[in-house]
Amino acid sequence: MVPRQYFKKLEDTEDIWEVRVQFGGDIFRLLGFFEHGALLILVSGFAKKTRKTPPQEIAFALQRKADHLSRRR
Repeated sequence: MVPRQYFKKLEDTEDIWEVRVQFGGDIFRLLGFFEHGALLILVSGFAKKTRKTPPQEIAFALQRKADHLSRRR
């Protein structure tokens, strides 16, 4: 089980989840979604500089989610 401080669902998204990773003095965010209830598909990553996740990063993750799901059908 991943501690809640490192993993959360982003509000007002279509089930996009954020994984927080600290490496050295840098903090990174990985965005993804669950497929089949248990498989987390990570679709983007970035170095987070502000408290709020940039809207363009969420849009990018949603675009990649839609692309992935369209190819799976």
